[in-house]
Amino acid sequence: MNVLVVGSGGREHAIIYKLSKEERVDKIYCAPGNAGISKLAEIVDIKDSNIEKLLEFAKSKKIDLTIVGPEVPLVMGIVDKFESEGLKIFGPNKKCSLLEGSKAFSKDFMIRYSIPTARYKEFTDIDEAIKNVDIYGYPVVVKADGLAGGKGVIIANDKDEAITALENIMKYKKFGVSGDRVLIEEFLDGVETSVLTFVDGKTIIPMVSAKDHKKVFDGEKGLNTGGMGTFSPSDIYDEKLEREIKEKILNPIIEGFKRDNLNYKGVLFIGLMITNDGPKVLEFNVRFGDPEAQVVLTRLETDLVDIINSILEEKLNDIDIKWSECKTACVVLTSNGYPESYEKGKLIRIGKLDDDVLLFHSGTKFENGKLLTNGGRVIGVTAIGRTLNEAVKKVYGNVEKIHFEGMHYRKDIGKR
Repeated sequence: MNVLVVGSGGREHAIIYKLSKEERVDKIYCAPGNAGISKLAEIVDIKDSNIEKLLEFAKSKKIDLTIVGPEVPLVMGIVDKFESEGLKIFGPNKKCSLLEGSKAFSKDFMIRYSIPTARYKEFTDIDEAIKNVDIYGYPVVVKADGLAGGKGVIIANDKDEAITALENIMKYKKFGVSGDRVLIEEFLDGVETSVLTFVDGKTIIPMVSAKDHKKVFDGEKGLNTGGMGTFSPSDIYDEKLEREIKEKILNPIIEGFKRDNLNYKGVLFIGLMITNDGPKVLEFNVRFGDPEAQVVLTRLETDLVDIINSILEEKLNDIDIKWSECKTACVVLTSNGYPESYEKGKLIRIGKLDDDVLLFHSGTKFENGKLLTNGGRVIGVTAIGRTLNEAVKKVYGNVEKIHFEGMHYRKDIGKR
């Protein structure tokens, strides 16, 4: 079968790596892709937000299945467009994608179906928001309602920081129209973990767990990023917690989908905070997380195309999804200055890597035969081990074999 993967990050590279090992997949295209992806798939020079051109390409190449990686085209309605033309595509439709596209929409869904989450208030007027900024004390969480590339959530430690966050989002439009509405949210204390799930509208099945490190600096300090590293499984995800998440979160989610006529088909990412009061939902994402996909998909033994087809046919309950017992860890190498301003075009040098170490490119390009940086998050180094300690040791040993000017990475991935 011919498969088109939409996107250009480490998540898409991980998806394509998995597909490249599956017998039913004959040809893989990726739009717009990156330097690393070009070794496994044919690169197509179409932006992931250009739905009309992607549709035209899919028709011309007789694409059997399109897999959408990033959130922007999903929120724009790429699934609705492709389906209206009779094309098979994997991802939630435009209405379902509001679970990520609008934090107010997702919080309202959680409240209506008694899914545990933080208390919150939403505002469209900056003066009202400032007046109520300390409603939950400090620290407090300030969120832009719409998409912000993983950077629209600010944890403010005092009133000055909270007001600055509100002004950046609502007044100075740091995230554009995504900041027309903000949420002021209660800060949850605990341990963060991530659960990715497969959903076919009637059934929700969790994948193996993962732990993401969001802050740019060691010790969970500095600005939020799209993700600085991950490991799988999460060190706190035991059978008791798994049962609690199923009863309090997964079951209400699928019941809510049915009652609201949300025909959700795709991957649902659930960001959780494990508090003293139990697990609470921080956010929903309507696609694989990045870099969570890197550590989860390398543990997936069942063919991804078989899982996707079972979802599209609403037969997810019939498939036995198998996972490796191995442990995985990913460290993201970023450009100097990320997640704010950074330079591109830095030469990347890579030495000989150990076995069971994979590079998933995020922001790279080839230019005149040279591998160069082309984004904030550049490469995710992912290692596989029998134990988490082995995977972490291996990943950092191989990070030292990669160099580019201004390279930054966290030194504490895999540690509580």
